[in-house]
Amino acid sequence: MAGDSRVLGIVLAGGEGKRLWPLTEDRAKPAVPFGGNYRLIDFVLSNLANGGYLRLCVLTQYKSHSLDRHITTTWRMSTVLGNYVTPVPAQQRLGPRWFTGSADAIYQSLNLVYDDAPDHVVVFGADHVYRMDPRQMVQQHIDSGAGVTVAGIRVPRSDASQFGVIDTDAEGRIERFLEKPSDAPGLPDSQDEVFASMGNYVFTTEALLDALRADAADEDSLHDMGGDIIPMLTSSGAARVYDFKDNVVPGETERDRGYWRDVGTLDTYYDAHADLVSVHPIFNLYNRRWPIFTNPPQLPPAKFVEGGSTRDSIVGAGVIISGGNVSGSVISPGCRLAAGCDVVDSVLMDNVTVGAGAVIRRAILDKNVVIAPGARIGVDPVRDAERYHMSPGGVVVLGKGAVALAD
Repeated sequence: MAGDSRVLGIVLAGGEGKRLWPLTEDRAKPAVPFGGNYRLIDFVLSNLANGGYLRLCVLTQYKSHSLDRHITTTWRMSTVLGNYVTPVPAQQRLGPRWFTGSADAIYQSLNLVYDDAPDHVVVFGADHVYRMDPRQMVQQHIDSGAGVTVAGIRVPRSDASQFGVIDTDAEGRIERFLEKPSDAPGLPDSQDEVFASMGNYVFTTEALLDALRADAADEDSLHDMGGDIIPMLTSSGAARVYDFKDNVVPGETERDRGYWRDVGTLDTYYDAHADLVSVHPIFNLYNRRWPIFTNPPQLPPAKFVEGGSTRDSIVGAGVIISGGNVSGSVISPGCRLAAGCDVVDSVLMDNVTVGAGAVIRRAILDKNVVIAPGARIGVDPVRDAERYHMSPGGVVVLGKGAVALAD
């Protein structure tokens, strides 16, 4: 049984996050703020912690200071019970080189596995927004006798070219991996769907160690978990798929069951925020039976004065809206919105200042951005493209500490 097995959790948090620039200009991708109070890494750590997996190693690399600080100040476990969440930077244990891929990151950190001596190793990515009970995946893995189990989410076959696709037989055995295929085969029980890899894996420790050692000896390998390790185990018949639709999370609603978003681009990051703010949200942050944990800021409650109003939005602690109007937006802690401003369908991170009469439409404003009185963001696409960064989907993005002036 899963509860009788010793499980070590490894979270891969070393991604550079180039497609999220400028939000990753000064921080690692898993440290990017999300949903007002959270960082992206809080979602995977919350899933593992809620599932009872409380010995977690977070492998970091690029621009990791804010990520390391968040983990060490937020994710404190009971040392009396032997639990921990610890950031593990690239340490050059095997020579003067950094991690060359996600598999190499684990290979260079195998001392963590040797020290813990687990029966199974859960390897999850750090930059997805979702709820998942990992115990159910571990139990299937144990019952199947597989060397590795890969979490797969069903997506329309027409969208297969956007994902790494898992091709399986009718018994759930993985037969091959297809990287963004143009014509992927459908599932045995649903020809109009395919399995997209979620980047979450459960390994039997022996299978993981053998695969990592073989991969490290292969000079032609890219040392990637999804691109090299899983295909290696697939070719030996040791890989199985876990169907995410079978996962049941306490407190979930029919509307948000099975929700998973890879927020690897500015547009998907923006769209995931839009999923939060409807009356009946597609992703429900308010599920008390499976909470998303973080370190909330020590700030007073939000305040609306001089006719300030908001509609269909999330407003964080310490926000003051003085006569401004907000709709369809996420306003993070400490923001200040002045009289006559109008913020629509936007994401404002911590401590953004919006001046009187300013207009903001379909924008992402990173921490400490200042919007001058009368400035207009997201109104004139040609002008915005000349001054600011714009996503392929037309979302205007201002990096940390940027200042936007009026014409």
